[in-house]
Amino acid sequence: MNQPFYRAFEDRYRGSRETIKERLRAYTPFLQALLAQSGAGARALDLGCGRGEWLELLGEQGFAAKGIDLDEGMLAACHERGLDVELKDAVSALQAVPAGSLALVSSFHLVEHLPFELVREMIAAALRALQPGGLLILETPNPENLTVGATSFYMDPTHLHPLPPNLLSFATEHAGFLRNKVVRLQEDPRLHTDARLGLITVLEGVSPDYAVVAQKPAAEDTLAAFDAAFGKQYGIALGLLAHRYEEQGAQRHGEIHNNLARLGRENAQAAGQLAHLLQRADQHEQRFGANEHRAGLLEQRIIAAEQRADMYAQQVIAMMNSSSWRITKPWRYVGGIVRRLNAARREGRLLQALKNRARKALHRTGGFVLGNRRLKYMALYLLRFTPGLRQRLYNLMLSHDAAPAQPLLAEGGSGLSPRAARVLREMQALQARKQDAHRN
Repeated sequence: MNQPFYRAFEDRYRGSRETIKERLRAYTPFLQALLAQSGAGARALDLGCGRGEWLELLGEQGFAAKGIDLDEGMLAACHERGLDVELKDAVSALQAVPAGSLALVSSFHLVEHLPFELVREMIAAALRALQPGGLLILETPNPENLTVGATSFYMDPTHLHPLPPNLLSFATEHAGFLRNKVVRLQEDPRLHTDARLGLITVLEGVSPDYAVVAQKPAAEDTLAAFDAAFGKQYGIALGLLAHRYEEQGAQRHGEIHNNLARLGRENAQAAGQLAHLLQRADQHEQRFGANEHRAGLLEQRIIAAEQRADMYAQQVIAMMNSSSWRITKPWRYVGGIVRRLNAARREGRLLQALKNRARKALHRTGGFVLGNRRLKYMALYLLRFTPGLRQRLYNLMLSHDAAPAQPLLAEGGSGLSPRAARVLREMQALQARKQDAHRN
């Protein structure tokens, strides 16, 4: 593949120089510890330096950095910025430096382009070239990220095969490095929060790149300066992300279960309330039916009572219009007087009652006489011969209303009390209305 094509490919898919330099600052904890031990001007060799972003960052940190690459197009970009670079392969460059002369050996996205045996050879050559406590940094695409391992890794046609983190870290350990650290890189910062994860996040959210940072054996005080950097956790691993996804899924399932249980309780409560309302409605319906039945019975009783009252009214009217009623009138009159006298006797006022009765009789007789012209003249004539009786009668008439008695009823009602006469008239009017209704 020609060089201009690969440089154009890197420019499009690797990202801008500023972006790459910002990503490379993740190694700052290791660089600071290394400078503290080796001092400014510590020598560093970058294998496959590419466009030179790492060389620029090392220079800014205080390292004396040199880069080698086999791509002249990439080296041209480094020459444009005045960087110290050389056209050479990695193993030859490491073998050319004196043993123990380098503080740092690095390669970024190089090992995936090499056969694995050549990678092992490069690691062994780096161990020889590094000073005690020196660092080896090998960065490569992370196949733990399922999208990277299955798709984006093969976007670069010069890639041979992905290297799992455990394989590369074991290779450094087997070569003789004292310790190593897998540094996962470039994941979404939101993954370090409690943000909810989706399945797509598990597939492509794992740190897309990783590096193995290995350290050459050295004295304990030298190694201690790097403990903080080696003890820190970097990035997001697939197992951790999958575990968080399962935990959140279990939490969501628990919330769904709790919500369903709550809805079940609310539904049961609503069903209980509905059953209670239906029961009360049934009770009200039964009471209404009972009241309706009682109302029907009362209506029947009222109708029967009206019929009996009508029958009794007809009987009373028939009786009062009968000849026997008129014939027995004197007996009823005398019977009424006798009953009233007996009542007066029982109450100890018989004499007063007789006097009152006699006075009323005399009053009625006087009224009748005064109402008849012939009888009045005759009585006045006779009373001329009895002055004492005339005076007593005169005084009696002055103490009572001497107006002539009015007939109690018109025809068919003489001899009744006013209340009885009124009842008789009402019954006669009611009978007349019913007869008119039947005729109509």
